[in-house]
Amino acid sequence: MKKINKLIIALSIGLGVSISSCQKLDIAPVNVLTDDIIFSSESGINSYLADIYRQAPMEDFTYRPEGRDGKGFNIHHEWEHFWRSGAVTGEMVGPYGGMDIGGGFGYWPYDKIRSINYMIQTLPLYTSKLTEAKVNQLTGEAYFLRAFFYFALAKRYGGVPIVKTVQNYPEQTIEELQVHRDKEEDLWNFIGEDLDLAYSLMPETSVSGKANKYVAAALKSRAMLYAGTIAKYGSVNFVDGDARSAGYVGIPADKANGFFTKAVDAAKLLEGHYSLYNKNANKELNYADAFLDNSSPENILVRDYSISGRTAHSWDAVYSPRPMTGDGLSRAYPTLDLVERFSMLPITNADGTPRRFNNLSDLLPGLEPRLLATVYFPGATLRGLPFDTQRGIYPSFNGTAAAEVAKLPTERSYRLAGGTDALYEGKRIIGITGIRTAGDDYTRTGFYVRKYIDYKRPQNECILFNSTTHWIEFRYAEVLLNRAEADIELNNSADALTCLNLIRSRAGAPAFNAVDVTVNGVRNERCKELAFENHYWWDLRRWRTADVVLDNARFKGLMPYYVSNENKFIFLSEPETFGRNYNFDKKYYYEPIPGGELGKNPNLYPNNPNY
Repeated sequence: MKKINKLIIALSIGLGVSISSCQKLDIAPVNVLTDDIIFSSESGINSYLADIYRQAPMEDFTYRPEGRDGKGFNIHHEWEHFWRSGAVTGEMVGPYGGMDIGGGFGYWPYDKIRSINYMIQTLPLYTSKLTEAKVNQLTGEAYFLRAFFYFALAKRYGGVPIVKTVQNYPEQTIEELQVHRDKEEDLWNFIGEDLDLAYSLMPETSVSGKANKYVAAALKSRAMLYAGTIAKYGSVNFVDGDARSAGYVGIPADKANGFFTKAVDAAKLLEGHYSLYNKNANKELNYADAFLDNSSPENILVRDYSISGRTAHSWDAVYSPRPMTGDGLSRAYPTLDLVERFSMLPITNADGTPRRFNNLSDLLPGLEPRLLATVYFPGATLRGLPFDTQRGIYPSFNGTAAAEVAKLPTERSYRLAGGTDALYEGKRIIGITGIRTAGDDYTRTGFYVRKYIDYKRPQNECILFNSTTHWIEFRYAEVLLNRAEADIELNNSADALTCLNLIRSRAGAPAFNAVDVTVNGVRNERCKELAFENHYWWDLRRWRTADVVLDNARFKGLMPYYVSNENKFIFLSEPETFGRNYNFDKKYYYEPIPGGELGKNPNLYPNNPNY
């Protein structure tokens, strides 16, 4: 027998799938592995599942929204890991010139769904080689993964074909393989049913990166919340078409409460099994560490990364300014619009004049700890280095902030510079991490991302493809938010209040009162807690508010200036320096069925409205 340390195998089953694994297997070198080799041992099945988990639809550090080479989930080593959906929604601004992700990218993972169906169909033939508990666990994982892939399809396209069995050619005719779309309502119900099966079959615990029964419940809480809001708000700000008339997109409004109830019930299953991260009495550091600590009781499902396995990401390199990294290039920056969801910053006096500060960091005391752990402000520090973020210098400043910002650039008396070496009266005009008038590698909003940044990592290790911080796909805070939002839609404000105050207590924010628990209040709390975690884009779509929020939208930054004759700093709320506007066409609430698939299967018509 030959020991293969890193095995890459081609698995020929029916139409064919491929898998990869880093596990050590003692097997004879063969080109084709039979079912007996794969399904009669845990190591064989784990190898089979490894590829499916690897391409599970997690929108993680390496996910690029519009895809690469037709792939929606970036599993390769393109270095541009700063391409985020948040950069076109107002959470951040970045390299997008417009609504690049609105037209879809052809995500169509039926090869993975086929592999899962094959496992569900084939594993029962090998039960004598495995314990009953192991068969149940593996079958439950398969149902979870199938639901996960269908969830990724449903939130993009609405109804797509529900394929539960293995399709084979030429055993089946082309006509038999050209299945019809299913209604969107039926697809969401199918996802829920698969997750119920997964929950019933899997154990309570699992190794890192793999599903257990509570992972299935977490996904169900998310999926059923999506379905409920699509049902309730789907008739608002949407466009008609044949696909909608046929039920392929849209869910009847009277089904909303049923989905919301399922979301609450699923979320409650995790109660007592997971809890919010609360290891550090310092609320700011506690929140920052919640995303870095592998032992966090909040983590439900994570994706792990390694340098040796060539899966390491670049988050620490591409979300911090170059002077704080080894070879980084930051390109996407939090907006003042996001920051002001937490509270209005105390940067103006009652008469409208800018407040004066002795130091940039004097703005920070009193701000919510969760905010400071999510966004790096001017005056904060990282790895012992200060964010000396500065837009420019005013020789002197008179008047109100609003009047100054309203002036044309040529009417303003400030000094700006294209580089960090320019001086005015011996003082640097912009900071080392400051707001540049040229180039793409420094903030355009005054802020940098802090969430998921490993502040303990040495600067020389913050280089491309060298970060191994895990991605948290499901965490308990999201489950509580799912529960609270579904609660408020069901008029159960008491339970929603309990959930929200758990989150706000951990955040270091004042407790909510009953009057705060409204639809908008819950949504705003969700936007704050889940910032930069790739939820907001989908939330805007399922709430049917994207065409309002992104109606010729222009986002703001916090611009620090030094007033030379006063030896003070001021902060002005100004348009971010990209100067871009963002729009959302109503048809983008659903993406088009990929053209290549329509060409192969005419039964996928009608396409989604206005495509």
